[in-house]
Amino acid sequence: MTDPQVAVAMLGIFIFIILLGFPIAFTLMAMGIAFGYYAYYDADRMWIAYTRAVQEDADTLTLIQHWIGGFFNNRVFDLFVNQTYSVMANDVLTAVPLFLFMGYLVERANIVDRLFHTLSVTTRRLPGSMAVAALITCALFATATGIVGAVVTLMGLLAFPAMLKARYDTRFAAGVICAGGTLGILIPPSIMLIVYAATSGVSIVRLYAGALLPGFLLAGMYLIYIVGRALLQPKLAPQPEKMEDIGLLKVLWMLLTSFLPLATLITVVLGAILLGFATPSEAAAVGALGGLLLAIAYRALTWQRLQESVYLTVRTTAMVCWLFVGSWVFASVFSYLGGEQLVREFVEGLSLTPLQFLLLAQLIIFLLGWPLEWSEIIIIFVPIFLPLLPLFDIDPLFFGILIALNLQTSFLTPPMAMSAYYLKGIAPRNVQLTQIFAGSLPYLAMVFLTMVVLYNVPAIIYYLPQLIYGR
Repeated sequence: MTDPQVAVAMLGIFIFIILLGFPIAFTLMAMGIAFGYYAYYDADRMWIAYTRAVQEDADTLTLIQHWIGGFFNNRVFDLFVNQTYSVMANDVLTAVPLFLFMGYLVERANIVDRLFHTLSVTTRRLPGSMAVAALITCALFATATGIVGAVVTLMGLLAFPAMLKARYDTRFAAGVICAGGTLGILIPPSIMLIVYAATSGVSIVRLYAGALLPGFLLAGMYLIYIVGRALLQPKLAPQPEKMEDIGLLKVLWMLLTSFLPLATLITVVLGAILLGFATPSEAAAVGALGGLLLAIAYRALTWQRLQESVYLTVRTTAMVCWLFVGSWVFASVFSYLGGEQLVREFVEGLSLTPLQFLLLAQLIIFLLGWPLEWSEIIIIFVPIFLPLLPLFDIDPLFFGILIALNLQTSFLTPPMAMSAYYLKGIAPRNVQLTQIFAGSLPYLAMVFLTMVVLYNVPAIIYYLPQLIYGR
């Protein structure tokens, strides 16, 4: 086999192994080192010390030591150490544990139940008011945490039973929770965008600015759909028979004490990044401190909750970092063997237009979203597409926003819609998984519609980056 064929075999074996359920980060590292040993193998370097020891009539133990030393005298081990150090020293990734810590603190600070109740009261005269309140709460909470499973689970425990009790249609209510919980992937300060920035080399502040309007566009479509369906089919989301008469001052006080603190925290963190007052890591540190202060202010900070937040932050950060280490080792060996060039030549031979390439790339990412998490897709497979973007004159910023939108679908598409499984895990027993799937499908259509709109009107993505930072 030629080296490029070995590279293709390496990629195929990797996909087969992860489909069997092996840990992805360690599979990447193991395969990177194994195939890298072949790629960087140098017989002369391996045997020169051993041969010299034989010629000097060394004892058996010395011969074994020289043989082992020769075995490890392979550049793949230097590559592994260097890549590990590069990941741990990456300034962009410093923001990941800080944003995660902020999110886990907010999740445990009992802010969400106050927020949902306040928004339910504030929007009580709107059609589908509880669904509107649930979506806005999901969007804010997802933006603060960036953790889809946490948002869907917590809102499933809080808002979903409340909507069912108010005689909301099960599918309608389930779709709101599943779709709203995924918005944190797209709306800054998104952890997914940080990981994409570290992978692609695109400026994280430009990514954040570029993702803001598409995120609001998608959330706005969701809101229009909810209100429209509630108007056309009132039985799906009946208005409460007895509306609680709450004065304006009390509503303002509720907003001041529940909605405003979290919204202010997100705005300050995001504004500091976009306006250049702080780097993403510095703003994330401020956000983590703000989350800590919010938990204290709401009297929700306990030693146990702080321990849980730290533990979950460390665990998730370690997963992301080791995925980066494994991916970069794997990608380096794949490229060294000629796999990247082979892929490039294959795509060039297809004579695709930019639109056809985008459709092909997004289809592959869409399909990968069924068996894989977003972090694995971004870190492992997106780098395969990045070197091809100049061929089709596609901006990595534009490509990254489309991927962030596309990854919404991986949480909403049956039969592997993870949002649906998160919700099913905590929903009442009479709620069927098929009902949750059915409720999610309209939002899936809106994600695709948003992608079409962005392709035809890319100015939506570029407007803020160009306005704030110029061309």
